[in-house]
Amino acid sequence: MTARQRRTRRVVVVGGGHNGLVAACYLARSGWQTQVLEQSDKLGGGARTEELLPGHRFNTHSAAHNIINATDIVEDLRLRDAGLVYREMDPFSVAAFRDGTIVRFHRSVAATVESIAEVDRRAARRYAAWMRQAWPVVSAMRTMLDPGTGVTQRLRRMPGLVAAGGRALARNGGPVGLARTLLAPYGRVLREQFDTELVRAPVAAFAAHASASPQQVGGATFALWQAFYHQVGQWHPVGGSQALTDALATRLASYGGSWRVNTPVARILRTGTGTDRVAGVELADGTRIAADAVLTAIDPRSALLDLLDPPLTGPVADRLRAAGRGNAVQSLVLLATTGLPGYPQARPGDWNGLQSYVDSLDSLSAGFAQAEARHLPDDPVPTYAFTPTALDDSLAPPGRHTVYLACPCAPYEVRGGWDAAREEFADRMVATVEARAPGFAASVVDRVTHTPADMARQLRWPGAHPMHLDISLDQLAMLRPTPDLAGHRTPLTGLVVSGAGTAPVGGIAGLPGRDAAYALITRPPARGGPAGRRWP
Repeated sequence: MTARQRRTRRVVVVGGGHNGLVAACYLARSGWQTQVLEQSDKLGGGARTEELLPGHRFNTHSAAHNIINATDIVEDLRLRDAGLVYREMDPFSVAAFRDGTIVRFHRSVAATVESIAEVDRRAARRYAAWMRQAWPVVSAMRTMLDPGTGVTQRLRRMPGLVAAGGRALARNGGPVGLARTLLAPYGRVLREQFDTELVRAPVAAFAAHASASPQQVGGATFALWQAFYHQVGQWHPVGGSQALTDALATRLASYGGSWRVNTPVARILRTGTGTDRVAGVELADGTRIAADAVLTAIDPRSALLDLLDPPLTGPVADRLRAAGRGNAVQSLVLLATTGLPGYPQARPGDWNGLQSYVDSLDSLSAGFAQAEARHLPDDPVPTYAFTPTALDDSLAPPGRHTVYLACPCAPYEVRGGWDAAREEFADRMVATVEARAPGFAASVVDRVTHTPADMARQLRWPGAHPMHLDISLDQLAMLRPTPDLAGHRTPLTGLVVSGAGTAPVGGIAGLPGRDAAYALITRPPARGGPAGRRWP
């Protein structure tokens, strides 16, 4: 098929977050007539940066871009040519304890081991040994970041997967030992590996940012993923997360694609009642847009069970409806300050990456249990911070800083409601930092609080879940959101799903967008008839 022939194919992308924009770029580049429809007044979804306080620009949610920098997307779409610049956040994590102790986790494993050895030599040796075990496991997992979901693409990954898998087996006790590790909660993995909170607590705090409890069965991947940050690093987009969104929009326009904001989609249309072919979309104002294909980059349950008219039914729908989404999500406090948190034992660079304020694994586990029971976590509130202005002074006026506080175990549904809890909980999060950085509270000039209720309303995230669905062992990679839909195709010809709730994973990755686009590019819907190959 020539590019001219493909140009006549029309696709509507529902959702202008980064996955929707990535998908749109690939489709437009392949010759599809591509239009993105975004319900809010601005593209980006969770990858937006806005002036929420005078002169101070904050990311609405995502603060660090990690997985996307382990893929080919930035290079393949030439996003740097479109203005995207990344700066590495090294150390990628710094743990600040209430007793003043600081442990630094650098991109370099050796530098990290040296930092841990300053406070506990035994823990340092055990961390080095654990990284040798985790390294090949994460290397094997990273093969899923390679392009494409088809048989050919999977075969290309096999040599790297086999090599890394062999090392993972050899270093983790063979098949039984590796299976036991992967099926374990990450809390248990960390207790087995370390006998001190100096390592357990900060690794757990980093793992928890995916809204995953230390007690989640099969959650070991979140702790093992620590090796990923040593391999790839953690990255800040200069100008904030909006820089990624703007670069994608620039590239989409260069490929001939377009977008519309303030354009909510009310229905995804079929060609006729009960048919298995998509016809386009209907907007909230009643306008209909015909399309050969529709790609959704929103919560997959909302797409297939709410917007699709009539909705998906049968076993595929039943499995999607049953997909897990817990009550523990994030609550944010965005602060304008006159300075960075003043840790008594701070060194240059300590504000580059994530700063964790979790003193024990047990306190984090308790926080998640409380959130699932619709209670706020006890003090000290499990909290972590990003301080983007330590690397990027474009985000605040001279002499000012932006500080992003997040609690990873805040309840979406809270007893008494968030209106009553909002400011008191924000005060408690600030107090958690104050206990480690005396004088921090006095440096706060102004703040904006984003509770889970706010994020559910503003970003249209069901349950306020930034990943749309839990990232659990049974909802990851080829199982996300369900095995039926992991290839992004659906039972309807021309309808594919993308977004953080689809394969392989959520976060600022772009992979669901890229792979969903490939699903259409490699098997476009036949005009006027069924697809050339049977779903899936």
